[in-house]
Amino acid sequence: MSGLNEVLKQAQSNGLAVGHFNIADFVMLKAVFASAQELNVPVIVGVSEGERKFIGVRQIATLVRGLREEFDFPIFLNADHTHSIASATEAAKAGFDSIVFDRSALPFEQNIRETRDAIAILKGVNSAILIEGEIGDIGIGSEIHDAAPDLSHGLTSPQEAKQYIDETGIDILAPAVGNMHGMLASMVEGKTKKRLEIPRIAQIKSATEALITLHGASGTDDDDLRKAIAAGINIVHINTELRVAWRRGLEEGLAKLPNEVVPYKILPSALQAIKQVATARLKLFNKLA
Repeated sequence: MSGLNEVLKQAQSNGLAVGHFNIADFVMLKAVFASAQELNVPVIVGVSEGERKFIGVRQIATLVRGLREEFDFPIFLNADHTHSIASATEAAKAGFDSIVFDRSALPFEQNIRETRDAIAILKGVNSAILIEGEIGDIGIGSEIHDAAPDLSHGLTSPQEAKQYIDETGIDILAPAVGNMHGMLASMVEGKTKKRLEIPRIAQIKSATEALITLHGASGTDDDDLRKAIAAGINIVHINTELRVAWRRGLEEGLAKLPNEVVPYKILPSALQAIKQVATARLKLFNKLA
């Protein structure tokens, strides 16, 4: 089976993007995997530091590896938004396919230095692991926000992107191009959508020719996502949309079975809600809808 790097380059050559979905439990993993299997498209599951603390670093690595080996299917595991060498090294040793080493909150030059040092250490653990670095401001927290932060001053420029890649040697770039972690309540209600700076994405791609990730894509206008992929986005992160679906599905399961105490009888409603979102997004990223 091809590794993640080859899968990403193949998707890029076909004008597609690989879907990345954060998970926090086995129900979410099972739903995302089922969606990818049915559509026969590769998929990445991500776990942030908080999600890894809840599930277990080695435990989630074992689950994903088990699915990949049993079904001979291209499902990959990413250590999302990792802020320390210790946490990144733990994920690398556990067998993760990629790590987002996120020092974007630091001054630009310090981000470069720390990311470059991290790559040397992590590639020493596993030379095939992909390291993603982030620059710019896309907010924090895949949650429901009351108001959108002003991210206009933290957008990534093509010049910064090229310098960052040249001086760090990262495999994948995560820029700020109008994207934002989390969703507004109005987005959850379907009243508003995030909009992306498509020309900026194209300029960054032209300047760097790098693999590029779009973080914080939940709640983004569908047509903007299509244009972003055409402009050079290779991985699209969805988290909050799945969290909303998980909660709604769980509430539906509890409401339908108010006296039930057996988890596997209640949880299928949550699984189906998550799967519906993942399937819709995977179809869009892979030009199947």
